[in-house]
Amino acid sequence: MKKSVIAGAVLLTISGQTMAQNWVLTDAESGTEQGNWQTSSKALKLSGESFSIEQKILHGGKQEGSKVLTIVSQNGLTIALSPTRGMDLLHVSGHGVRLGWDSPVNEVVNPAYINLESRNGLGWLEGFNEMMVRCGYEWTGHPVTKDGVIYTLHGKAGNTPASKVEVSIDDKAPHEIRIRGLLKENTFKKANLETWTELRYVPGADAFTIHDVLTNRADYPHDYQIIYHSNFSTPILEKNARFIAPLKSVSPFNDYAKKGLNDWNVYAAPTKDFDEMVFNLVPKADENGKTLAAVINSKSDKGASIEFDTHQLPLLTMWKNTDTLKQGYVTGIEPGTNYAYPVTIEKEQGRVKQIQPGESKAFTLTYTLLKDASAVQKVEQRVKQLQGDEKPAVDEKPIAVE
Repeated sequence: MKKSVIAGAVLLTISGQTMAQNWVLTDAESGTEQGNWQTSSKALKLSGESFSIEQKILHGGKQEGSKVLTIVSQNGLTIALSPTRGMDLLHVSGHGVRLGWDSPVNEVVNPAYINLESRNGLGWLEGFNEMMVRCGYEWTGHPVTKDGVIYTLHGKAGNTPASKVEVSIDDKAPHEIRIRGLLKENTFKKANLETWTELRYVPGADAFTIHDVLTNRADYPHDYQIIYHSNFSTPILEKNARFIAPLKSVSPFNDYAKKGLNDWNVYAAPTKDFDEMVFNLVPKADENGKTLAAVINSKSDKGASIEFDTHQLPLLTMWKNTDTLKQGYVTGIEPGTNYAYPVTIEKEQGRVKQIQPGESKAFTLTYTLLKDASAVQKVEQRVKQLQGDEKPAVDEKPIAVE
């Protein structure tokens, strides 16, 4: 392992530090691939919170060749992501609490084994098991065919292997860890979008930040969409668990969701034959556009929250899938630029964004594991403060019909 100095200007942009150790694990341009790799605070002789980072290449079944990169913080969080699967987060845990869920898909499926166009554009579901998957960026939402083009479920980013993967660790305490990955959605005559994803984590902390920068490398403007599909289950999700967020409005995604409007923000126990319910939300934010959303267990002593910027991600989707445990008992908190309707509907209703040639768009979200009643109470107080005396408007009519 080599110790290298990153230019001060670059590091100031990334984290405000001036010195770090940097490793390139994957680089398609130079043909670099480190394969199985690891380092730790002990190996690097760093003081403070103990941590390790390890990359493993998986074998067998549909996960053959998939990569998993895991941070383990002794007094903080364990965070696993997959460079093979769009740098998406597989699972996060700490203090006896898990962020993530149990999907029937129990392997880290290599995208080479997935046909996104299968099942009438639902092939994405054959790899879906992440705690957080990036839906986008060229398009997202439910599948649709338009002018002979199949827009598959939730786009391609989550099934795009990273072309470059870097790990950086600050030399100075508290030794922030940054894992960066480059995703390319480049198609002749179509898109030339590139996204630098970044996970930022300080060892010992109960929170981490996702900071992604999307850039249009083409000479023409291009549409873009992104939904950060963030998924939670037991031990947070259970009977009488609650979803909370400061909101301007709530509406059902479709007629089926209308049936659940009366208790849309309260969860049931695992229920056989419960089809998914989705609710379209408009978040309420502070004067700087900052807001948050959370899911909290029935005793209000465990949970997970997501803070985000409504200037970047103006809309919020809540996905309720309280089916059986084996089928996938899960809820989604999904900040995004749009809702999950097909891209054709989103474009008709004016929710598809556009990025100009050479322009970049940043998206920053902070995830916090709420380990006890005190942590939950702070989030609840913040939500109440942002909500104020104004109650969210409830519209019983879906804003679109697929």
